[in-house]
Amino acid sequence: MSLESVKAHFKQWHRDVDVMEFDTSSATVELAAEALGVIPARIAKTLSFRGDGEQAILIVAAGDTKINNKKFRDTFGFKARMLNPDEVLEQTGHAIGGVCPFGLENNLDVYLDVSMKRFETLFPACGSSNSAIELTTEEIFHYSLAKEWVDVCKGWEEADEVNEKFALKNYDK
Repeated sequence: MSLESVKAHFKQWHRDVDVMEFDTSSATVELAAEALGVIPARIAKTLSFRGDGEQAILIVAAGDTKINNKKFRDTFGFKARMLNPDEVLEQTGHAIGGVCPFGLENNLDVYLDVSMKRFETLFPACGSSNSAIELTTEEIFHYSLAKEWVDVCKGWEEADEVNEKFALKNYDK
C-alpha cells in the first residue's frame, strides 16, 4: 500500500509513471546505489526523528551523510532521537527500507539537508524496499512539501573526494 500512496501522491504532477521498481532490493543506500548504478551519495535518504510534540519530523539528506547531533540540536532545539521501525511505519506509513517524504500517512514536517544541493538529481525511495524516482533538489523540495533547507549533517564534505574517485573508478568507464 505504501508504494501506491506514493504513486498517488506523484499522480497530481503526472510523475507517477516515473517511479522505478526494481527486481532487487533498494532498501539501503548501498543497495539503492547498486540498483541504480550511481554513487551512494546520490541516494536521498529519509531519516525519521521524534519531533518536539507527538509528530515525527523527517530529514532528507544525501546518502553519504550522518546526522551532526550539535547542528541538529542547534537547529531544532531538541536532541536527535530516531524513531524505531514500528514508529516509523506508524508515523510515515512507510516501512524501513522504503521511507520517503511522499505519500505520508500523517502530515509531518519535512526538512531537506543542504548536503543534497551538490547534485543535479538524486534518487529518493518511493515507499517500498525496491523503488525510487529521480528528482532534482527543487522537485524534492516541492513534492515533499518541505518546510526549509537545513544544515544538520556531517561527513559529506570529506566524502566528496572519495565519491569522485569512486565514480571515476566504477561508472565512468
